[in-house]
Amino acid sequence: MGALKTSVRKIEINKQQFEEFFQLYWKRMFLFALKSVDNEDDAKEIVQDVFKSLWERRYQLQIQDAERYLLRSVKLKSLEFLRNKGNKERHHELISNSKSASYEDTHIYYKELKNHLDDAVDSLPKQCKNVYKLSRDEGLTNKEIATNLLISERAVEYHISKALSVIKIRLKKYCNINIARFLLITFLYF
Repeated sequence: MGALKTSVRKIEINKQQFEEFFQLYWKRMFLFALKSVDNEDDAKEIVQDVFKSLWERRYQLQIQDAERYLLRSVKLKSLEFLRNKGNKERHHELISNSKSASYEDTHIYYKELKNHLDDAVDSLPKQCKNVYKLSRDEGLTNKEIATNLLISERAVEYHISKALSVIKIRLKKYCNINIARFLLITFLYF
């Protein structure tokens, strides 16, 4: 007995054949995609992608049953769309959650650091504190501070230097532990 030979009829896909496929199968393909993805715009895009792929690959394809090929392509594209949509949603949710948690952590560490800084500034001697606040809070130049407080510019430089030294020492303990944690979290999430 000889082997059965089946004849495979290759369908030529020229412009006319492509237009016929579009007219014959577009609505069925759209309804199938719509049922799968539950969104008209997404369904239209899926069908458009399938027809685009058909046109771009028309010379390489050997289609025996155009309807079967097109409906199967829509099914696969719809599944791919749903998989990608699920991955995007999970990814966006993960990013959203990590950003809000990061913002809260950063805000807490900022408040703690600000409180420690305020405490350090409040511990300064009166004149030193006044010079520091005029420089850092008010943004005055050394010359303007000297004029306002009736002291020399050299005295202003001394008080600023002393204030920074005291603040540095007071914050050193806090910073060694918490700034490292603050910077690590900041760099991980931003």
